[in-house]
Amino acid sequence: MDRISTLTGYGLTLREWADDDLAAMVELFDDKDVADRTPLASPFDLAAAREYLARAREAQAAHQRVQLAITTDGAEVKGEVRLNRLKGTISYVVGAAHRGQGLAVRAVRLMTDLARRDLGYARVALEIEPDNDPSIGVARAAGFRLTDAEPEVVEGERRSYTLCTWVLDLS
Repeated sequence: MDRISTLTGYGLTLREWADDDLAAMVELFDDKDVADRTPLASPFDLAAAREYLARAREAQAAHQRVQLAITTDGAEVKGEVRLNRLKGTISYVVGAAHRGQGLAVRAVRLMTDLARRDLGYARVALEIEPDNDPSIGVARAAGFRLTDAEPEVVEGERRSYTLCTWVLDLS
């Protein structure tokens, strides 16, 4: 599959980011919870959002990543879900105004379906901090299980992150 522009299912639409979405991207990554939980440079501004979108498009064109905006009925961007094709890992962000609606679980399930059906993956993973209860809840609700692998320490711009690996076998 060369290009993925839109996926639908679970009451969601996942679609490619557009230039018109830059303000939504800035708002999404300017969230304190997101800034505290990700090694991404936060907060974003328009210049950083443009650079991020450009890098995302380059990675998608090189078949390294699937990176899509989460919407429901209508075009409002409510979050983002990504599949790193090189590592087989899924990650996501849901905007503060849209948390608690099950968007993350549904987006992860939809991306998992894509990984299985269209990309032929046998397994996908989520990398989650051991004390991140909301993300652990998403992993469990989407059918992932915690592995016995040693947690990985990742050096972010502002702090280090310890990540545990949760997996879902797709076969």
